Amino acid sequence: MAAEASTAAALNAMKAVESASANLESKPVTEARNLISELCRHFYSLGWVSGTGGSITIKAHDDSVPKTDQLIVMSPSGVQKERMLPEDMYIMSADGSILSSPSPKPFPNKPPKCTDCAPLFMKAYKMRDAGAVIHSHGMESCLVTMLNPASTEFRITHMEMIKGIKGHGYYDELVVPIIENTAYEYELTASLAKAIEAYPKATAVLVRNHGVYIWGDTWISAKTQAECYHYLFDAALKLHQLGIDWSTPDHGLINSRKGVAVKAANTTVQIGNSISENPNGHLPKCIILDIEGTTTPISFVTEVLFPYARDNVGRHLELTYGTPETIDDIKLLRSQVEDDLEKGIPGTIPIPPHEAGKEEVITALVSNVDAMIKADRKITALKQLQGHIWRTGFTRKELKGIVFEDVPEALEKWHSLGIKVYIYSSGSRLAQRLLFGNTNYGNLRKYLSGYFDTAVGNKRETRSYVEIFESLGVDKPSDVLFITDVHQEAVAAKGAGLEAVISVRPGNGLLPENHSFKTIASFSEI
Repeated sequence: MAAEASTAAALNAMKAVESASANLESKPVTEARNLISELCRHFYSLGWVSGTGGSITIKAHDDSVPKTDQLIVMSPSGVQKERMLPEDMYIMSADGSILSSPSPKPFPNKPPKCTDCAPLFMKAYKMRDAGAVIHSHGMESCLVTMLNPASTEFRITHMEMIKGIKGHGYYDELVVPIIENTAYEYELTASLAKAIEAYPKATAVLVRNHGVYIWGDTWISAKTQAECYHYLFDAALKLHQLGIDWSTPDHGLINSRKGVAVKAANTTVQIGNSISENPNGHLPKCIILDIEGTTTPISFVTEVLFPYARDNVGRHLELTYGTPETIDDIKLLRSQVEDDLEKGIPGTIPIPPHEAGKEEVITALVSNVDAMIKADRKITALKQLQGHIWRTGFTRKELKGIVFEDVPEALEKWHSLGIKVYIYSSGSRLAQRLLFGNTNYGNLRKYLSGYFDTAVGNKRETRSYVEIFESLGVDKPSDVLFITDVHQEAVAAKGAGLEAVISVRPGNGLLPENHSFKTIASFSEI
């Protein structure tokens, strides 16, 4: 009986393999391969997928298979899209598992790699039952997100091509959510999913300074809508140049007076040249400070803190190995490294199991942490470990926090006025407390009401500032002033309705031309 069962199981397994192989070579899959190759050449001519950017994915339509179970065909990453052939495509199961990969090509071609857009494509498939998704880097889709850096939406109405967007007519207002860009494509996944959920009528999501994701029930629907979206984005840009408002039915002249009010994140805020006070005419109730380039020289972080952590990782792990705190640090790093390996992050190496021995584990950890620090990764696993290493440095008096000379006086003044001051940094809350508790001007923690780190969210995403506002206990977002040296962070805070100014300190990076934020060289200007 056992032998018969074993034989039956083996036969079933063989049939499953044969079935999967047959499906990979089926007519629907072959047609989808050919179609993606053809569309990429066409989209390249339109400027949507130049420089190896952009991507396409299509479900292999088969009437005999439910749409949710159909195979998925995706274009590869980092290749010349206009030169792709049908055999260059990846075939995936309905859950996103890779079933077939293209064969490597000779130099100078890179080794094959599935598109970095894959996790975002899967969100559109699962959350919108899409039949195809297009990711375009078309110039108009990038520039239209820059017309108003504070806007979280693109809006347009009374344009004939709106009729080409599913569920919309000429008189309707088309609304496309805008999410903030990130260093890596996969890091957009959560933001895209949130936008899809928040805008059930949308069939596209814009990514600021990047491009657009567009989906449809079929490849024809996705392509048609992509063409209409790009037309509308281009129209908005040209109308803007003419001083015409594309977002209103009468398309009247844009109000060009200084300090024009714009809508961002459902809050009307003032974009002007002076926000030492909020629009209601009184001082802010709360001030949130960035650290690097705002309270503290960038050089202190890059030339003192980072090297100290990098140089002392091995010693720290050696001395604390086996303690509950370090066990938790290693657990977080293992999880991060596993995720990085799956995504092919450069510099990542596997961490051997605990059984391999302390020395081998530490060697692998040191290598991974070094790569993370060099890439300036803003991830909790790294920031938590760095905080623990810096704590040792501050305790041993090997480190001392540096702040600009105007910081202590400003903190004391704001404290005396009853303004609550908080810190929001990519460094851990522990690291923040250590820095301000051991500065070149003494312990400044008595002036601070709290600390926020990346556990609340990415500093370049508006939702992070919404989370912070909701935890502060103030009535309105405009009661909160955020000071940072990073333009994108100021834009994200503004999108949540907070007031924002940009700190211009020695060594800080250049700012975009014609930005709308007030800049300060010292906290005395607040």
